[in-house]
Amino acid sequence: MGNKELQINEQIRDKELRVVDTDGSQLGIMPLKQALELAEQRNLDLVKIAPQAKPPVCKIIDYGKFRFEQSKREKEQRKNQRVVEIKEVRLSLNIDTHDFETKRNHAARFISEGNKVKASIRFRGREMGHPELGQEIMQRFADAMSEVANVEKAPKLEGRTMLMFLAPKPVK
Repeated sequence: MGNKELQINEQIRDKELRVVDTDGSQLGIMPLKQALELAEQRNLDLVKIAPQAKPPVCKIIDYGKFRFEQSKREKEQRKNQRVVEIKEVRLSLNIDTHDFETKRNHAARFISEGNKVKASIRFRGREMGHPELGQEIMQRFADAMSEVANVEKAPKLEGRTMLMFLAPKPVK
């Protein structure tokens, strides 16, 4: 529920409301006028928190404090969000063992940082006639990464490029 669609005090137009106190206890169903008077006696606001309910549910709270706490919660959620990037590792059809290990180490570092890895092989010229060699290299790469990553999308030839996506293994 966003604070833009919340109705407070005089904005509420319903005849009968289910009223909830500041501590969460039910005050029962009462007319709008009585609920507004009750909120005014306590120097608080009447806020409609569940407009879809029959009758609508209103709570007696300090609206300014409520909005402040809500914005604080949203800020905390944004702070805890992490954007997962896709890092690319380019392999080749005739890759040497040391180069392969270097690429594997780079991919492992990307995975450990929580990013996804896109492994790609670009076929050039006559290499297009041997996609099974690319498939073997991709399988070898997936096996080498199996301790830290799962294959999210299996190796697939798209045009002249073979792509495979790896994602970090879920933490247990």
